[in-house]
Amino acid sequence: MYGLVSMQVPAHAASCDGLKMRCPLCRVLIALTLLCNALLLYYTWHLQFRSVGRQGPQTPLTPGITVVVREFRTFEHGLSDLNQSFLRSRPSLSLLIASDTLPYPPVPGLRILKLHPSPDQPSVASRLESYIRTRLVALVPDGTSLNPPDLLDRMARGLREAPPGVRIVAAAAGPPLHCLHLNVSLKKWTASYRSALKSETCGAVSGTAVLLLRSRDLFELPFPLARPLHSTVFIQAALRGWGVQIVEGVSFPRTPFPATDHGRWKADLAERQEEASTMRALGVRLVQAVDGGERLFGCSKETPRCFGTVVGETPEYLYEGRWTPPCCLRALRDTVRHVIKLLEASGVRYWLEGGSLLGAARHGDIIPWDYDVDLGIYLEDVVLSAELRGAQGGSLVDSEGYVWERAVEGDFFRVQYSQSNHLHVDLWPFYPRDGVMTRDSWTGHPQDVEFPERFLQPLQTLSFAGGLAQAPNNHIQLLRMKFGERAIEEPEYPNPALLRMGGR
Repeated sequence: MYGLVSMQVPAHAASCDGLKMRCPLCRVLIALTLLCNALLLYYTWHLQFRSVGRQGPQTPLTPGITVVVREFRTFEHGLSDLNQSFLRSRPSLSLLIASDTLPYPPVPGLRILKLHPSPDQPSVASRLESYIRTRLVALVPDGTSLNPPDLLDRMARGLREAPPGVRIVAAAAGPPLHCLHLNVSLKKWTASYRSALKSETCGAVSGTAVLLLRSRDLFELPFPLARPLHSTVFIQAALRGWGVQIVEGVSFPRTPFPATDHGRWKADLAERQEEASTMRALGVRLVQAVDGGERLFGCSKETPRCFGTVVGETPEYLYEGRWTPPCCLRALRDTVRHVIKLLEASGVRYWLEGGSLLGAARHGDIIPWDYDVDLGIYLEDVVLSAELRGAQGGSLVDSEGYVWERAVEGDFFRVQYSQSNHLHVDLWPFYPRDGVMTRDSWTGHPQDVEFPERFLQPLQTLSFAGGLAQAPNNHIQLLRMKFGERAIEEPEYPNPALLRMGGR
């Protein structure tokens, strides 16, 4: 990388041999040459030392394919048959079983990577790089056979010939695969699948598959072998812009495992638990399936909400470049619909307030980054609601588990999603004074101001949170009065002084 400094001594310097002190320039040139070489050698060594310290030694990868089996169940599997099938067809093949715990009962002859570190072993013992020395790696599900022997070679050729951007090739292990489009939005905590168009590169595949990719690409993933393996790999690949391609005409024979009803029941239960844990680790709280079904991985009535105490009107997820987790939005929608149902049943006059009215005007829903819902009510109507009357003396848990209480921060009411999950709807009691709606407790927010009662006479109905809600008439005018002329057209986070949208 660096060469030693070479300096030519002028011809007249040769005459200096016998002149000693008569040619001080010779000695200066020689000293400078030695000093420069010493500095360059030290600088080269220093750079190499720092590189090794940051990255660790890089072992060159050799041609070939390492087969990694991750998707199997320790309690019922076909690892022995898989091992024999692959090594019988390709004796030189490197086959690795990756497992959180050792298979039980033990299977002789298997090379096993135990993924959970052991306190008596060095950290490299649980790293993929310590076991995979080939340039390619195949992720193979349990029960797969290598027949004919060239199936992996054909996949490798498919990867070499794949269009730019394709980093993973897939082949069916059983029934045919289907190409899917996958969109992952970390801002919205969401992974959405749909059937891919013919002109689109796959982002994922449906069906049991063998996946082949370059080992360096697998090493790059922060969760390379988390389960469920395929969806985890596809989500991480989508975030990097990697495409997936199905290798046509390549299909691996496979015997499904577990083979017993009890084993399949245990496997399904384990997979649901693994998926929930892995999706949370990936920052995905909502998976939207091809058929329109949704799976949420986050807070519920039995758990705390997904974020802590909000400081300065700016929840922690906004600092991470994310919006409100989908499970929290669902809880807020459920809570406000429940509150509206009970208020209407008891005859309490209410309306959408503050940011919730702004969300109805702009989105027909809760603002996607909001963390609560605000409703205004007439103070004189509080006595009409059994829940509000019960909340005046402390708190009340209604028949559906929602908690009604008087807020400790001021003279208003709060309805929480549950006793564990404190996502909530705030109810602000207003009363008219000289034709102006006012109240006894104010938060200090710029938009938290008095307004003419005429905006409530009459009320109108707006779409909100998956239902309908009462709202002030001429709500656009009222919002401009509260939030500013461009509040609807120019969205902003709750406290721009702390954090502005887009980092402005």
